[in-house]
Amino acid sequence: MDKIWLASYPPGVPETIAPPRHQSLVELVDAACREFHDRPALGNFGTQIDYTTLARRSRDVAAYLQAVCGVEPGDRIALMMPNMLAYPVVLLGALRAGATVVNTNPLYTSAELAHMLEDAGVKVLIVFAQALHTVAALPHVHRPAHLIVASLGDCMPRWKGCLFNALAGRRAAGRTAAPASSVKLSTALAHGAGLDFIAPTISADKIAFLQYTGGTTGRPKAAMLSHGNIVANVTQVSAWFHDHTERGHEVVITALPLYHIYALTTNCFATLAAGGLVYLITDPRDLKRFVKELSRVPFTTMTGVNTLFSALLDHPDFAQLDFSRLKFTSAGGMAVQRVVAERWQAVTGCVLAEGYGLTEASPVVTVNRHDVDTFTGSIGLPVPSTEIAIIDEDGRELGVEEAGELLVRGPQIMQGYWNDDSETTRVLDADGWLHTGDIARIDSAGYLYLVDRKKDVIVVSGFNVYPTEIEDVVVAHPGVREAAAIGEADTHSGESVCLVVVRADPTLTEEDVVRWCRERLTGYKIPRRVAFADALPKSPVGKILKRDLRERYAEKALAP
Repeated sequence: MDKIWLASYPPGVPETIAPPRHQSLVELVDAACREFHDRPALGNFGTQIDYTTLARRSRDVAAYLQAVCGVEPGDRIALMMPNMLAYPVVLLGALRAGATVVNTNPLYTSAELAHMLEDAGVKVLIVFAQALHTVAALPHVHRPAHLIVASLGDCMPRWKGCLFNALAGRRAAGRTAAPASSVKLSTALAHGAGLDFIAPTISADKIAFLQYTGGTTGRPKAAMLSHGNIVANVTQVSAWFHDHTERGHEVVITALPLYHIYALTTNCFATLAAGGLVYLITDPRDLKRFVKELSRVPFTTMTGVNTLFSALLDHPDFAQLDFSRLKFTSAGGMAVQRVVAERWQAVTGCVLAEGYGLTEASPVVTVNRHDVDTFTGSIGLPVPSTEIAIIDEDGRELGVEEAGELLVRGPQIMQGYWNDDSETTRVLDADGWLHTGDIARIDSAGYLYLVDRKKDVIVVSGFNVYPTEIEDVVVAHPGVREAAAIGEADTHSGESVCLVVVRADPTLTEEDVVRWCRERLTGYKIPRRVAFADALPKSPVGKILKRDLRERYAEKALAP
């Protein structure tokens, strides 16, 4: 496809990025630590640590992993923690040791964790103390050789850390105690400080992360993301926002978990590379505490997903915050609903700009211009050094305004799936194109619009119905809090639309919803059935789990 999007690039943004100056993420962060040594790097619960401390403590972690755990380059180390000060410290420490990091969700069940530990061949697990019950339930064969237990107060000042750990211990009363063979992270840090560390050579092609994805569509598979992939994506994002940011002075609110690729690359590494402060929110579901944290932090940037922004807007204290320093709000991970974007801008004075990415692309593929003055509905323009194509079912390339599967190619694209050559071949073709499985279109100015997930498209009498279009219409109804559209079997039309609604108005009826849709949608797009739910099932980062909805509602409709 011709690069028609280049004509819409902001001034100063290059078509391609120069070869990155740093071969590895370790080099990238170390350069920032030297330049911004006395600036705050990480924040959490009112505590900050500077770049010098980040470099020193991550070095201590690396020394301990090398000398005590016998970690060698290429060994896999799993992290199982929420957003907390220790997370970036141990993350960088593991990378310093030349290890490959396996990020895992602290809310995983033992079965989910066992699959990842076995599949990745994990040697060391660094786990949040409150998740020890999950580790204890693992079959002995799946337990890694070394277990390090992290607490919320680790890396805080001593008095504050003890207080936080005591409070956490009280809340976790009765939970599983740490095994005798485990080591506290605080102990490992102290021990590592007295050990020698031999820095390994880390080239750009070395795998930095096994980032598991696809858990909502089947057995999770691990995207192999190299140091070069992530460094390239950081460089692409940095080039895009270069004229819109002030090095050493940005404060990025990080409510999305660092174990998710979006926060890992954009919030953690891109912010550290620019000398900013990564301010970590441990539990964004605790909206009262979240809003209180925001009242204390002079934040300049925030990232999130549609459901997070909607929840914040619904909190009564959110609108009272000081948004005068907020430069940019970036949304990804799921479609942004126009009603949420318009409310966000009205309250904060800042445009909610949608972007697009996926784990296999490290993740950023497209970003909106930072100088837009209103929500566009577009997922933006491809970042520098990124090519896109849109194809039909027969592999024929489509043109402007034609919807088809989105293909992506660039230096941020993964090396493949770990131990899964057949799946790698299915999504990565011989020319290096990643077949995303997402349906998109491009307009004459080069702006991309995400239509829907290929697997979520509902086919009614041969017509494609895109759930996001229906959902965008329905959530504009004042009586609707959330909505999700799914397809269910229909003897007459093949499929029909089933709509699952969370009410904002308890008196809302199915007839009200259908009437609203009839006034705004073509006949075949109107829901044949409306079901009401107290809440929609969501992933840890807030994505609505369509598979769960289909199992709960669509299949139920097929029963006699």
